[in-house]
Amino acid sequence: MNPTMWQRRWLARASLGSVLVAGVVLGVFAGTRTIGLLAVGLVGLVLVAAGLWWSLAKEGVLRVLAVVLALGAPVWVLIAYTRAHLAWVAALAFALWLLAVGAGRAALVRDEGPAAMAEHPAPRVRRPVLIMNPRSGGGKVRRFELVERAQGLGAEVILLQWRDNGDGDVADMARKAAAGGADLLGVAGGDGTQAQVAEVAAALDLPFLVIPAGTRNHFALDLGLDRNDPSKALDALRDGVELHVDLGSAGGLPFVNNVSFGAYAEVVASPAYRDDKTRTALRLLPDMLAGHQGPRLSAHAGDTDFAEPQALLVSNNPYGTGDIAGLGRRARMDGGELGCVGVKVTSAAHAAGLLRGRRAAGVVRTTAAHVVVDADQDHVPVGVDGETVSLPVPVRCEVRPLALRVLVPRNRPGVRRARPLLDWRVIGRLALGRSHRF
Repeated sequence: MNPTMWQRRWLARASLGSVLVAGVVLGVFAGTRTIGLLAVGLVGLVLVAAGLWWSLAKEGVLRVLAVVLALGAPVWVLIAYTRAHLAWVAALAFALWLLAVGAGRAALVRDEGPAAMAEHPAPRVRRPVLIMNPRSGGGKVRRFELVERAQGLGAEVILLQWRDNGDGDVADMARKAAAGGADLLGVAGGDGTQAQVAEVAAALDLPFLVIPAGTRNHFALDLGLDRNDPSKALDALRDGVELHVDLGSAGGLPFVNNVSFGAYAEVVASPAYRDDKTRTALRLLPDMLAGHQGPRLSAHAGDTDFAEPQALLVSNNPYGTGDIAGLGRRARMDGGELGCVGVKVTSAAHAAGLLRGRRAAGVVRTTAAHVVVDADQDHVPVGVDGETVSLPVPVRCEVRPLALRVLVPRNRPGVRRARPLLDWRVIGRLALGRSHRF
């Protein structure tokens, strides 16, 4: 439950008060050494940040040294404070800063309606058919006994065989299952496979079951499913509810999460991306942006034009404001709009600043019902839900509002709101009671 405006104002005042008390503690107990204390802490913070960044961007010995730097900097700061007999002062000031940050974030939570998507009564399912990929997610189908559990609930299971590696095979299986009388279609696999069957289910107005048996399962994450135990998704067959969510399309190909162009698509094409999406994106994206030599892109989304972005991400509903790479969460998937993020940078340092999220220079965000992407080439590489394909330009991306009926368990972890970015100007206005529009 979100705090009321009155509560947010007092949280903002508590946040600013904690900052003030932290300053008083340093001034009273550290005295003339306050500036030196702050300087040491600031240097330590810079060293930790640099070590963390280099640990992502470097390889081999340099990565090891970066980790040593990130871990050693706090130890150095602690030793410096202890020698000055100020360790307890620093600890108290740090605790007050943590309180200030926590209260500030809580104050910035906006009441914009329910965090969860609307639930509808589950349909009565008599013949569910589930398509399972035994290779997906390192063998989760076998490890979690998904076949046996699904059959125990009365579902028919179709296993993808090693020869079934064509793009159209999964969708064709789903269509044949529906023609044979299936009244529910489901998939145990990654997001790319989920999207193919989801398109068939949406076209036939059949309920769709998501079993998060892939590597990352971003779609399942935003549905509130338990990604640690994919077998719990099967509970929807005996005690479920229905969610109505949007379905995206890019150049005629369906997507449940996002499509990526330019440097984003280059990251998706990296062999390491499938095993560790977040780390690979953070490691490769800055350098790819700074030295991107791919097709010159342009895009039009609503009233916004993107001129020669090095990277472009179009998502099925927008991601949180601090997420520019499609690695986080979407608060909802029933808004009937596409999220669009374009990135244009001029140097490696500029690219590294992308970690600042929505405040990063060179980042343009918008939402639209349609996005059209063009280029100076006949075809462009595109990452569609993590799968790299080549599409002819222009590539038209669109969203089909509430096209997909997703059956989910009634009891599931749920979808959390993205944490708001800390904005002290807004906190100050809230504390003074001057404005609540932020």
